[in-house]
Amino acid sequence: MTPVELSRTVLHAVRRAVDAGDLAVDLHGLPDLPRRVSVAPPGPGGHGDYATNVALQLARPAGQPPLRVAEVLRPHLVHAAGIRDVEITGPGFLNIRLDRGTGSGLVQRVLTEGPRYGYSDLLAGRVFVLHVPFDVRAEVLADSLSRIVASQGGRVEVQHEESVTSSPPSWPLSVADAILVLRPLPAPEDPTLLGPDAARWALLHPAPHDRPRISADHLVQCESNPLFRVRYAHARTRAVHRNAADLGFAPLPTADTDADLDTSGPDQAQLLRLLADHPRLLSSVVPADATRPDPGTPSRLTRHLVVLADAVIPFLPTVLPRGAEKPSAAHRARLALADAVGAVLAGGLSLLGIDAPDHL
Repeated sequence: MTPVELSRTVLHAVRRAVDAGDLAVDLHGLPDLPRRVSVAPPGPGGHGDYATNVALQLARPAGQPPLRVAEVLRPHLVHAAGIRDVEITGPGFLNIRLDRGTGSGLVQRVLTEGPRYGYSDLLAGRVFVLHVPFDVRAEVLADSLSRIVASQGGRVEVQHEESVTSSPPSWPLSVADAILVLRPLPAPEDPTLLGPDAARWALLHPAPHDRPRISADHLVQCESNPLFRVRYAHARTRAVHRNAADLGFAPLPTADTDADLDTSGPDQAQLLRLLADHPRLLSSVVPADATRPDPGTPSRLTRHLVVLADAVIPFLPTVLPRGAEKPSAAHRARLALADAVGAVLAGGLSLLGIDAPDHL
């Protein structure tokens, strides 16, 4: 279960509690209740895989303490498919432990959707206007935001500030759902000398309020270069796939994948968590409690890809048989996981406007 799916599961549990009369809340009278609730890794003192503060959101309209609301919601949530246990901590946080028998379904889903894994219709029909200056970094950031919003079904119209002749901006809110003025710190020098891919990474990897570093370090093929690590990890997943084909076996994410993968080990478990978190990251381009795209999303995506690349590189040597070892179900399951990681790396780089070569 991905965080986006878990968010929907929590909302369904809220609706079931209301319909059953266990929670006296008029959901139609709560325009501030988001279409998806926030789920995130638990903070200090939390437990499980994810935590949500939905009970705290509903406490005031329900006229109940958050802890009581959480106690009401827990039985409606604990029996949902894909959830193993729910624990209440602090003032009313619901800490959710997922069913670990879902690795095969996650890997199969990623392989089926390929680089489009994480795409949704969450923002379908919504239009956002970005006002940007005539600056290369603002242009690149606007382009990446447009790609990520489009992956969630929305649309971005870019308007340059010098072309705006009226104040407030000429796009009325009846046409645009929200208007955002985008002014990231400009690059200290011309990044185009780095080439299109390295230039885009140099401009997108820092947060918009941080000044980008423009240097030849972005072109060096070494471990200190995060762009190289991401592209190298993707190319290695493709090389492992080709080598497996030469040995006569293919990825096979079946119901036995969960048994064949050592999900108790740090490598596989971390990869599965990062894969599951990818849709949440893309959907957070417009946060649940906000109305406009978050310009920090591309930089968070770059960091997510770096963490994923760093996690998969030490895992890849375990994918292929060694010596006289015959390909087994475990090798097929690991190859499926490696292919899934490669698909997410390629899809993430595409949303940044950066090429993901199969050979590097």
